[in-house]
Amino acid sequence: MASVHESLYFNPMMTNGVVHANVFGIKDWVTPYKISVLALLYEMITAKPMGLLERRRLNKLILPLQQPFLFQGPDLTLKQFLMIVELCCPETSFELRCRLYQMADGELKDMEHFFSTLPNPFSDSEVCKTSVVGLFMRHMLLAYNKLSFSQVFKLYKSLQQYCNKDRWVSPGTGPKTELPSSINEDTMEMTGAEDTSVDRGDAMAMDRDRDRDETDAGPLHHSELCGHDTTGPLSQKQAEYFFARQAYLLKNDENKAMTPAILQNELNNILKFNPDFAEAHYLSYLNSMRVQDIYISTHSLLHYFDRLILSVGEGKSNGDEGYGRSLRYAILNLATLHCRFGHYQQADLALQEAIRIAQESNDHVCLQHCLSWLYTVEHMRGSDSLVLTEDSVKMASHFCLPYLASLGIQSLVQQGATQGVTADKLLDALRSTDMVHWKQSLSELIEISLAQTTSIWRMYGKSTMAWQQAQVLLNMNSLEPVNFGVQQNNTEAFAVALCHLAELHAEQGLYGAVSDIMTHLKQQFPPHTQHAKLWMLCDLKIQFERAMHDGKYHLAEPLITAIAALNTTEGLYRKALLLKALNQTSEASKILQRLQQLCEKKKSTEMFIRVLLATAELHWDSCGFSTALPLLLQALTLSRQHNLQSLASETVLHLAFTQLMLGTPEQSLALLEDVLESILAHGSLMEKGRALLLVARCQVALAGAAAEEDKLAGLEKAVETLEEAAVYFSRLDCGERLRDIYYLQARLHHSLGHAAQRNKFAMLFRLLDQELPLSGATVMTNI
Repeated sequence: MASVHESLYFNPMMTNGVVHANVFGIKDWVTPYKISVLALLYEMITAKPMGLLERRRLNKLILPLQQPFLFQGPDLTLKQFLMIVELCCPETSFELRCRLYQMADGELKDMEHFFSTLPNPFSDSEVCKTSVVGLFMRHMLLAYNKLSFSQVFKLYKSLQQYCNKDRWVSPGTGPKTELPSSINEDTMEMTGAEDTSVDRGDAMAMDRDRDRDETDAGPLHHSELCGHDTTGPLSQKQAEYFFARQAYLLKNDENKAMTPAILQNELNNILKFNPDFAEAHYLSYLNSMRVQDIYISTHSLLHYFDRLILSVGEGKSNGDEGYGRSLRYAILNLATLHCRFGHYQQADLALQEAIRIAQESNDHVCLQHCLSWLYTVEHMRGSDSLVLTEDSVKMASHFCLPYLASLGIQSLVQQGATQGVTADKLLDALRSTDMVHWKQSLSELIEISLAQTTSIWRMYGKSTMAWQQAQVLLNMNSLEPVNFGVQQNNTEAFAVALCHLAELHAEQGLYGAVSDIMTHLKQQFPPHTQHAKLWMLCDLKIQFERAMHDGKYHLAEPLITAIAALNTTEGLYRKALLLKALNQTSEASKILQRLQQLCEKKKSTEMFIRVLLATAELHWDSCGFSTALPLLLQALTLSRQHNLQSLASETVLHLAFTQLMLGTPEQSLALLEDVLESILAHGSLMEKGRALLLVARCQVALAGAAAEEDKLAGLEKAVETLEEAAVYFSRLDCGERLRDIYYLQARLHHSLGHAAQRNKFAMLFRLLDQELPLSGATVMTNI
């Protein structure tokens, strides 16, 4: 079932996808790219009058080219910059290129002269002091004038590297280029005389380089921060843009964010120029959580504390909007960090500290977050957190906090589902919260609610309803604003729904669809992402079940180790199943006893019932059918108390088989008739086939004690039932079960005098018997 608190930690950097970064000491830096933008502005202001079309195009370029100042975008390489300008005005591009190369090839005084000749935004010029261009030029002039001589010299060297690395001459422009009278507005094709100084081969090579650069100028990942090899310091706007982009992608579509290693390298580069950048440490904490690195995540979060405290000297407020608020939530994040790694005592200490600071600041919102994590910690410990959860819901409703109130109700629903609360009460509670979610546009909680509903229906054994709810979630359009090209939230809820669909398809033998779903999951949730373990465990369980159905135990054995690495309980349970199939009953019995103790400690009802059923099957192997009855009755009682219809039907199948083996086929058939409709409607192919196989055996047993005419009719009916069961097992490619059916069909046709049919099924039985290894799950001792 989807965890209602997974990935819902408070992010003090983000509000509605916008990062509020506090940068200490970082001002706007003058970079070679910004000098290029200043040179373009200078050419537009001082150059001879240009055509209306060229000026309009260049004006449209001003805002995008000043992204490091306005929209905090990355610096462009010189090739990318000149190509963009040349598409608008080739002559201006040529003049701009000449000016930049003149500064780079000249001396330091040439760059000094360029800044001294720039128009002053406050003087009488075309640049208005309140315009975007005026503000940009003013910031750059102030930043340049504050540089020391050594810093100016380093800037000059950087300009030389910037120009020499991307030195490029367009084949279509030159000092004598004739500009066309009109340029295609849609395609923006460049025309003009070729430069005679460039031969045709070099021109073609440069065209290929330009095409390659245009391709490289697509989605930026590793080169987002700068366009040259020497990575320099980022301005405040660039750093804020970088953090906003990566934090948003980590929250909504982790697959599109930088990989953990590359992102950490970029963060280390930022911290190298300014180690007091608190938000860089916080993003490092989020990045480390992706790979479950407890050391680096704790280290980064503690450094975030230190930098927040240092911000007091910068005049930050200690009130609701100052560093004190971020400090409270940072401590709360430390508690969630310990909780995720199972350090519950340390989580308690951090929560108490966050509660103390929140009480001092009278922050009711933070207190409610602390209370929600208190009951989460208690629940993860295995304690009863029902009272704490109810108190949290009441307090959140009192302070008009719909998000936390709905979160608490979802936690109550999750606890109620495991404690046997009826389905109508749980679904009514979810329906009431869904109304609030849609009114408040709480997209994340809507997704969790649908994933929870899918899990509840699946747990109750209603596969059709589980299919429907999963499809509703996957086809729902997100209410979140679309930023950075993210069209759909890749949250835990989507991963849970897709895993449910994969398991439901596998139960029906549709392994081709399962493969497609798993391929999509691997693309959307790569192995380094935090929700990848969901599909990993799901994929391993499906492979294990398929190998067991096929009787290929040598393939199932290595899967157990991988399953145990992700979930210890699931790994032990499947190890017991494999040992039982290999007739190693004593080892399987020891593991099941250990599992039973773990389930009682963790209050895992579903797994406890499955352990009881597996233990009863071990009693069958030793012909202890009477000793299996108490275990099956206990399992039936628990499954009905907790409304687990699928497990209840499976338990009835076990009871019916036990009754058959004890010599009461009438009672066995009566039990089967009670659950057969439910199994055929919602059960898996394996359950349907097993139920029909058992019905056929009951029919054979009843026909043996009947009169001659009734006996033949009973045997004919059993043959029809076996044929239907064989269809289900064939879809699963379940060789062992098909072998049992072929054996029974051969015996029945022999009794009916059908020699041809008898020989056919006897041959099929022999082929499968030679192919499959001998196991304890034969037709005489199992269902």
